[in-house]
Amino acid sequence: MKADFSAIRSLCLLRLSAIGDVCHAVAMVQAIQKQYPDLSITWVIGKIEYQLLKHLPGIEFVIFDKSKGWRSYVQLRRDLHGQRFDVLLHMQVALRATIASLMIKARVRVGFDKARAKEGQWLVTNHAVEPLATPHVLDGFMGFANAIGVEDLTPSWNIPVPQADTDFAKRLVGDDKVLVICAAASKAERNWLPERYAAVADYAIDQGYRVILCGGPSALEQTLADVIQSHSQQPFDNQVGKTSLTQLLAVLKQATIVLAPDTGPLHMAVTQGTPVIGLYAHSNPGRTGPYFSRQYTVSVYPQVIAKQFDAPVKWGTRAKGEHLMAIIEVDEVIASFKQFCAEQYTVSAAGLR
Repeated sequence: MKADFSAIRSLCLLRLSAIGDVCHAVAMVQAIQKQYPDLSITWVIGKIEYQLLKHLPGIEFVIFDKSKGWRSYVQLRRDLHGQRFDVLLHMQVALRATIASLMIKARVRVGFDKARAKEGQWLVTNHAVEPLATPHVLDGFMGFANAIGVEDLTPSWNIPVPQADTDFAKRLVGDDKVLVICAAASKAERNWLPERYAAVADYAIDQGYRVILCGGPSALEQTLADVIQSHSQQPFDNQVGKTSLTQLLAVLKQATIVLAPDTGPLHMAVTQGTPVIGLYAHSNPGRTGPYFSRQYTVSVYPQVIAKQFDAPVKWGTRAKGEHLMAIIEVDEVIASFKQFCAEQYTVSAAGLR
């Protein structure tokens, strides 16, 4: 018999990172809020991820700063001192999350099913979500909402940003058709070639689009942006390192379409309802692709996996290699961009009838 969670009053969510994953987790937690509007929710989250989500309504955040090493666990214990939750949703299979969960007191501790529980997670939970054979990460997270009785698992997002950030994005984008390129992933091997980004940017500009390059302040991202611009035949707006996470979220909302590899801003764009062209070679887009834009995804993952493994692989298997993204050709990405433009034209034409 399925447990009855209708009387729960307090819930703690443990999902520390990363940007894309916490975006998926937002849809899950807001589905819970719809079912249980009076539920007290505490979210233990990473320091960077908090900067994106700190304006979420109805949630108390506790920041876990992993850069402090063992002191981060001491601080977490202090921050949660005296609190005992009805339910803990332990949503991260990493050793540091398993250790962090020991600082959280909860009657019911929900973790992944046996096949997906790793890094000792099964040792610190007493309830598991239902198994899923081939889930998208978002669907896997929704399993936690389902486990506590949430009936409507349709993903939707409400991530507020300050009005000043929205105003900034509207000034930046204006009324133009805009392609936003978020070129850098967390690992350089997942980045597409800069000259190919430049070729797509040039094509988009020829089609009447403005191009804005966005990203974080790291030296890797700024160097990549400079190299992309050096290969482009036309100038575009380089905003890399110039926006906060909430400003970037606002820009992605105003964009017409986004081009990105498997990286956090790709999933941020999904939360804003903006179409995305995702570029995939190392990870399965069926698992980590843009949830509502998988028809535009350009993926060489199946052929890479077929070359690297003789037998069928597990759903979450990553392909290995430093140059896999080079297999993705410019023509394939432009074809996906053309598909999007054709669909937009069809919708616009229908609206004029």
